[in-house]
Amino acid sequence: MADYSPTNMLNQALRLPNGQSIRNRLAKAATSETLATYDNHPRSALVQLYRRWTSSGIGLIITGNVMIDRRALGEPGNVVIEDEADLPMLEQWASAATSQGASIWVQLNHPGKQSTKGLNASNIAPSAVPFSPEMAAMFETPREATVTEIHEIIHRFGRSAAICKKAGFSGVQIHAAHGYLINQFLSPHHNQRTDEWGGTIEKRRRFLLAVYAEIRQQVGPDFPVGIKLNSADFQHGGFTEDESLQTIQALADAGIDMVEISGGTYETGVAQPKKASTLAREAYFIDFAEKVRAAVQVPLMVTGGFRSAAGMEAALRSGAVDVVGIARLMAIDPDAPASLLKGVDSKQQVRPIKTGINLIDRLGLMEVLWYTLQVRRIAAGGQPRPHESGLWALVKSIALNGWGAFRTRRLRAR
Repeated sequence: MADYSPTNMLNQALRLPNGQSIRNRLAKAATSETLATYDNHPRSALVQLYRRWTSSGIGLIITGNVMIDRRALGEPGNVVIEDEADLPMLEQWASAATSQGASIWVQLNHPGKQSTKGLNASNIAPSAVPFSPEMAAMFETPREATVTEIHEIIHRFGRSAAICKKAGFSGVQIHAAHGYLINQFLSPHHNQRTDEWGGTIEKRRRFLLAVYAEIRQQVGPDFPVGIKLNSADFQHGGFTEDESLQTIQALADAGIDMVEISGGTYETGVAQPKKASTLAREAYFIDFAEKVRAAVQVPLMVTGGFRSAAGMEAALRSGAVDVVGIARLMAIDPDAPASLLKGVDSKQQVRPIKTGINLIDRLGLMEVLWYTLQVRRIAAGGQPRPHESGLWALVKSIALNGWGAFRTRRLRAR
């Protein structure tokens, strides 16, 4: 075991509001893995991947994009947890982390409208709002969800969380960011309903609070429940910082155990900082985290922008951040936490991935696709390729996703 310095705040344990603890302040934020079968069952590749990541000494690992409904996929190869059919493999997946002392939370999600054309039979959203013209070629206009469907989705979130608890996972995270269904309900751009599920910010966050309440009712008070929430959508007419702060206050009052702050959607991308002061502090959302900390004491996790052990330490010592999230770095250096927990920077640095194709690069699609390929290599027992061509990765990703969508539709049709 490495000799970690007790004066390094990254090494300090964190006690959550419900009494559970995380062994240190370093977390792997959710990344897109798409390592399930094409009929959405978890595979042993996930066990191998998480065993490798956890061996680095990291405190918390959050899984990527586990869906609550097989009819509502975000990508081909998403894991779906809607019943106990896969309980033995889920138990192995959880144990890959917990047996090494780490906590593992399952990120539960519903894509809403944010699913590529042809993957699902149809896509629903709070309202039938189309995507921007440059995205319309890839994403269809959804239909408005009925009240009955809304209540069914709420129940599904709770049921999936209960199965995660039974399988031995340490907690769950509600994905309410990045333009997926819960974020769509929060956004006045996407949610134009006039019933009890839309209109004022109180009505727009009713869905999120109902999802949280259902999960809490099914897992009990001692099981950690966190959330990933946008600080803002960075979209005209979208979810704003003021609305996000109000939502966090409501969640804190309801008993949420941790809030991970993020921002942006598929249409806007995750915003990059422009101010020199923010760049110097590394964390993209540190300014908003300070506003949140002034309002609530719920544990806060910030992901995005961290480049050095010193930057992570400074964020923690500021008091605005309780957990430092890293994501893409773990895809190119799965052993990075072992260095960071000793105050040493990783030998790898996250870099923008470009293809030379203006539309692709402007939308930031390779920030998902390129890193997903690196994750797949680790899961197969290999090593990532930090200098792989973005254009080559795009070609390979298109082929894999096209085949995956085809196989998903064929299997569903049986």
